[in-house]
Amino acid sequence: MWEDERIRSRKEQRRKQLHRRIAGSAFLMTAILLVLFVAFFHGKAQPSSLTFERAGQKTAADEWEKYDIGDPVKQAAQPELDVQLLTINENSRPGIATDGVRSVVVHYTANPGSTAQNNRDYFESLKDTGENQVSSNFVIGLDGEIIQCIPTNEIAYASNSRNNDSVSIECCHPDESGKFNEATYDSLVELVAFLCGKFNLTMDDVIRHYDVTGKDCPKYFVEHEDAWNSFKADVAKYIEENGV
Repeated sequence: MWEDERIRSRKEQRRKQLHRRIAGSAFLMTAILLVLFVAFFHGKAQPSSLTFERAGQKTAADEWEKYDIGDPVKQAAQPELDVQLLTINENSRPGIATDGVRSVVVHYTANPGSTAQNNRDYFESLKDTGENQVSSNFVIGLDGEIIQCIPTNEIAYASNSRNNDSVSIECCHPDESGKFNEATYDSLVELVAFLCGKFNLTMDDVIRHYDVTGKDCPKYFVEHEDAWNSFKADVAKYIEENGV
């Protein structure tokens, strides 16, 4: 009798232990599922900053975005260049390497009627006069000629805080409005398209001097935002149609 009671007591203890184990396992499983559930939906509700930035860019109704210039950017042919590199000097060609090219910066000469050669020769003269520190990687003339003054892997004194990571283009213009004539404009489109392919840049990387410093340069493109957007659309279209 006493032995039977002891057996029943042991069975009851084992039953209670089994129930506690089952209950503990169920609680642990519930906790794990709850953690996974919260983590999953938190991730859904909190996109990364990179995703947010890209989404923000896509909402900008910029005209050039309708063109698919590819990733990497298609390479357009190099336009004809008249290479007249400046003498290395501290005032116009310091001979300092860039940190890599992340932008193309468009300028205007602010000297109506001057030619590309005039501007290139002025940069060269600074080695002797020391009157200023200014230059540009390229100058585009009134007839569409493109003079290269400084290699693209060296800084030019053109774009202030962006000298170290950009390529600069000075453009000649016939009058005070700062508007480029057709020949200058067409060469600018071709040169920017080529540089975008060379350095794998997008239209967001094509900027004005104004975008760096707030300076009224290039004057016409600052005063006419629609003309600036149209220019970038023309570059994107040129890359799409002529790039490989």
